[in-house]
Amino acid sequence: MKELVIYFSRADENYFGGSIRNINKGNTEIVAEKIQKLRGATLFKVERKIPYAKNYMKCIEEAKEELHLKEAIAIKECLSSISEYDIIYIGGPIYWGTYPQPLFTQIKQLDFNNKIIKPFTTHEGSGLGTVVKDLKRICVGAIIKDGLAINGSTVNNCDKELEKWLND
Repeated sequence: MKELVIYFSRADENYFGGSIRNINKGNTEIVAEKIQKLRGATLFKVERKIPYAKNYMKCIEEAKEELHLKEAIAIKECLSSISEYDIIYIGGPIYWGTYPQPLFTQIKQLDFNNKIIKPFTTHEGSGLGTVVKDLKRICVGAIIKDGLAINGSTVNNCDKELEKWLND
C-alpha cells in the first residue's frame, strides 16, 4: 500500500500551553516527518502563497478572517492527483476549531473516492475540533478512520502514541 501525508504546518511564533514561543519547525511538520519515517509515506506540505504573519496573534486573526471567506486561499503548489496512494494522512494545526483554510484549498481539489483517510491534528486544547466532520463533508467516497490529536507541546515525545494510531 502506498501512503501519502498531506499537511499544513507553520513555524515562527506558536502557542504552547499559555505562552507564545518562537519555533523553527512547525509541530505538524514534526509529526508528518515521524509518519514518513515510520511508514515510508510521501510528504506533501501545503503552503499558503502569502505566508501567515510570523506573529502568532496576527496569524490567528488572518486564519479567522479566512474561515469566513467562501473562496479558496491561494497556495504555493497544488497536488493534482492522489490516484497512486491508498492511505492518505491529512494533518494540520487547529485554527478556530478546524484545519487552516489553505489545507482545505488543497483537499477540495482531490478525488478521495475509495481512499483511506487518517486525520491528525496538533493543538493546545482543541483536540480534533471539527476536522473529522469537515473531511466527511468534503472527501466524498473516502473511508475516514479515527483521528489523532497530539498536543503541540508534546510532538517531540509522541512516538508511542503515534505508532499505536498508525497500526490501528
